[in-house]
Amino acid sequence: MSLKIRKQAMLMAVPLGAVLVAFFILPITRLIIETGQGGGMELYVEALTNPQYVHSLGYTLGVSVAVTAVSLALSGVVGVFLARNEFRGRRLLVAMLTFPLAFPGVVVGFMVIIWAGRQGLLGQMTKAMSGDKIVLAYSLTGLFLGYLYFSIPRVVVTVMAAAEKIDIELEEAARSLGASPWRVVIDVIIPALVPAFISSGAICFATSMGAFGTAFTLATDIDVLPITIYTEFTLSANIAMASCLSVILGVITWAALFGARIAAREESIGAAG
Repeated sequence: MSLKIRKQAMLMAVPLGAVLVAFFILPITRLIIETGQGGGMELYVEALTNPQYVHSLGYTLGVSVAVTAVSLALSGVVGVFLARNEFRGRRLLVAMLTFPLAFPGVVVGFMVIIWAGRQGLLGQMTKAMSGDKIVLAYSLTGLFLGYLYFSIPRVVVTVMAAAEKIDIELEEAARSLGASPWRVVIDVIIPALVPAFISSGAICFATSMGAFGTAFTLATDIDVLPITIYTEFTLSANIAMASCLSVILGVITWAALFGARIAAREESIGAAG
């Protein structure tokens, strides 16, 4: 590598280093320092044994896994259909499906309240039909719906891009050998989409784990980790525990993203081989 190229690489690395230090290293270091000053490992033991924090972490993991699974199932079908079919209004439909990406979490939570809150459309319809009003907004079910609303577009876009790259000749070869439509889906289409499912699923999981705005808007009967961290920091002034829980949350999401990256790469290499 010539001296000129090295200088160019160093100049390009300066903005990367500044962003890395300002937005990643310094905040994480500060969290670790706060945790160390508040009790160190004992604080982590308390966070992982105290029933309040354990339940909060369990609720967060449960909702995140459920949202990821349902998003992959629904968006996989929708993404493949949109990638394989051209029809009038397709671009408008794709735009509508991706529109929730423009909404912040608070707006998504408010939309869930309008639809399934105490005075929402769902409650009015069920009361008119059965006399009993169904309210979902202020529970884990409402949070699940809100997270699902902004998770589906992420998966749909990723699956569409992957589905467009599937070699149609592989499907035709499978059909010519007598494979049924379901066998083609199971043996050809799904394996080709596995890397996209892994990467988009990891993003859905990480986003659901750390989403705050939607949970805060619907937080009447919700005890997920972002709300617990907010409560510890603002109401209890327990900065050390809030930092500890933040580190735990960050480690879980980082591990999910890192593992998904490795798994997606191995699947891509296996498919190519």
